[in-house]
Amino acid sequence: MKYITTPIYYPNAKAHIGTAYTTILCDTLARYERLYGQEVKFLTGTDEHGQKIQESAEKNKVTPQQWVDKMSKDFIDLWKALSISNDDFIRTTEQRHIDTVQKILQKVYDNGDIYLGEYKGKYCVSEETFVTESQLVDGKYMGKEVIEVSEPSYFFRLSKYADKLLKYYEEHDDFIIPKQRKNELIAFINQGLQDLSISRTSFNWGIPINLTEEKNHIVYVWFDALTNYLTGAKYGTDEEYFNHVWNNGDIYHFVGKDILRFHAIIWPAMLMSAGIKLPDHIVAHGWWTVNGEKMSKSLGNVVDPIEEVEKYGVDAFRYFLLRESTLGQDADYSENQMVLRINADLANDLGNLLNRTLGMQKKYFGEVVKESGERTEIENGIYELYNEVLKDVYSKVEEANFSKALESIWKLISRMNKYIDETMPWNLFKENNLDRLRTVMYTLFDMIYKCSYLVSPVLIDSSKKMLNQLGVVDIKTNIYEIGDYVPNTKIGNASPIFPRIEKKEKEFDDELKIQDAINIDDFSKVKISVVEILKVSEVESSDRLLKFIVDTGKEKRQILSGIKHYYKEPKKLVGKKVLAVLNLEPVKLVGNISQGMLLTTEQKKNVRLIEISDEVKVGAKVKW
Repeated sequence: MKYITTPIYYPNAKAHIGTAYTTILCDTLARYERLYGQEVKFLTGTDEHGQKIQESAEKNKVTPQQWVDKMSKDFIDLWKALSISNDDFIRTTEQRHIDTVQKILQKVYDNGDIYLGEYKGKYCVSEETFVTESQLVDGKYMGKEVIEVSEPSYFFRLSKYADKLLKYYEEHDDFIIPKQRKNELIAFINQGLQDLSISRTSFNWGIPINLTEEKNHIVYVWFDALTNYLTGAKYGTDEEYFNHVWNNGDIYHFVGKDILRFHAIIWPAMLMSAGIKLPDHIVAHGWWTVNGEKMSKSLGNVVDPIEEVEKYGVDAFRYFLLRESTLGQDADYSENQMVLRINADLANDLGNLLNRTLGMQKKYFGEVVKESGERTEIENGIYELYNEVLKDVYSKVEEANFSKALESIWKLISRMNKYIDETMPWNLFKENNLDRLRTVMYTLFDMIYKCSYLVSPVLIDSSKKMLNQLGVVDIKTNIYEIGDYVPNTKIGNASPIFPRIEKKEKEFDDELKIQDAINIDDFSKVKISVVEILKVSEVESSDRLLKFIVDTGKEKRQILSGIKHYYKEPKKLVGKKVLAVLNLEPVKLVGNISQGMLLTTEQKKNVRLIEISDEVKVGAKVKW
């Protein structure tokens, strides 16, 4: 049993590429596990309590429940549009979840890990998290405003579990995926864990705490939200089911790297306190940038998943996100790269393989695929490759490394395209070598049949279309079985499943437009040469200018440069070879003539001359 979960999403904000990506990762794992014969439970949902929800509801003049009813539906509709195959959707306002939170609170309290106190400190409302001074940058948490909070609070003894967490990390090497994220968590724990405030009294939209006679406390939203994973596994209501899904299951939590600490520190500590098994894997993915820039509303570059699906189709969108990203690292969303992936991988490689095969079949044998003749070494090699790919894909999928899994599948697709060129069916037909031609054509159909299944967790609708064109009506297979494409199958009508996208040149120009751009003719007028510094002196009545006498290879020139602040001992520059623009109009600066410009670099407000190797002769021209 595989228990796969997304974080539950906050319905106060519009879903974007990041939330879509997390859910697509989960869905892809779930679909691959089912394909390989595993039983799967796939949970997602919405996190519907907290101060932000209450404030938004008041602003929109509705009750918090009315607000989350409306907003949660947007996520349900989005998952349908992205072909998400979750078999449960949890909302933290459901009674089943409220009951689970109360059970966990009581369990942790009975074990002595919840106590009453007072919280004084900073709180980030937009992220619904308490923050320490060390987490602030310029007075903000992750660029978000924080407020001062002082109120009675229940506390969870998080500090008690620091050593136990470190020990668990050490003993469970695959608990954090990718593994490099583990070092960040260890460093954070070693700074010293503070007990966690787990209740609020300044607002009332949340699950009430009924542990003592102290009233008016509601559960801190993260303690509430994280418990949803237990709710989905029917903790406390169905012991047999919970044992099957949780205690005996292989549990995957997928999260963005920004909420890894909640899932890999607070959540495991809560479970340790309650005496419940920890999840097997916390998978933390990176962020998406857009054309190299961080997504933000102010920049107007937030990617809307629905718009991208309408533009390119859900399969192409899913394929790009999975193929373009390396798990754990940030990835970049680019329209140009999307088009390249669609054209190269889907249209050229996979689509072309299918179209060529269908076309040759109809030309040589008609609509019915003949039984294979005797296989040769080349076919045996292809089937060996398929078995290798089959194992490699599952290995990569278990690591949630879908980019590498797809790369492995595409090795097989590329091999089959090469197989056509190697066997040259057109020559076999001309030579009337029909026995060999039957083997070649059957092998092509059998491998495309298998590839259709291997890509189906990503290219959901397209894989079905491929199978239909192969004449497969009953879309079921044992992927481990070789040569099970049924002979004498009548193929369907061929039509392009992945049409190429032809972008107009203007569209690329608009995307690549550079502010204050110059053309090549303008640039070619600039003459840059290597010069040697012969003498350096300060310029009287200037606190920033240095006067350089340089050798250009033909003459000596005087050049002024405003870099005095960056060189404490400018005389050490004598004898250095640097770059200079020599065809500038001379200018007079504070009574001194400057006959050129020395080129510099600037990094972190530190300016340096561009020095050239001694091997380069004075007067050498910079070429482009």
